Amino acid sequence: MIRRVFRNQDGTAVIETAFALPILIALIWMIVQLGLVLRASAGIQHALGEGARKATLFPQPSQTEIEDAMSDAVYGVGPGKFDFTVPASSTSLDGGQYMDLEVTYTQHTSLLVFPGPTVTITRDKRVWVAS
Repeated sequence: MIRRVFRNQDGTAVIETAFALPILIALIWMIVQLGLVLRASAGIQHALGEGARKATLFPQPSQTEIEDAMSDAVYGVGPGKFDFTVPASSTSLDGGQYMDLEVTYTQHTSLLVFPGPTVTITRDKRVWVAS
C-alpha cells in the first residue's frame, strides 16, 4: 500500500504550480517595478531637455522660469520623488556663460512582501547660454 501511495502521481501538477506560481508572480512584479523606473528615467530626461531649451532662450529667463519649465515637463514619476537643483549660472575661462542643470529621481521599490532596493537616478546637463 505504501508503494502504491508513492507511485501515485495524481495532484503533482498542483503541487508544482504551488511552488512555481509565487516565484512567477514576484518576477512579473519586479518587471513592473523596472518599467516604472524606466518610465521615470525617460520623464526626467525630458524635463532636463525642456529646462535646457528654456535656459538657452534669449533674453535669458529667470531661474524660476527654468525650474517651472522642468517641473511642468516631467512625466512618469509615479510613486517616486522628483527633485532638481537650482540652476546655477557660471562663466568659463574663455568668458562663455553656462548653466548646470541637474535632476534626481528616487523611488522605493517593492517586492510584494519585502521592501526592494531604493533606486536613484540622477541626470545632469551643462547648457551654454547666450550672453
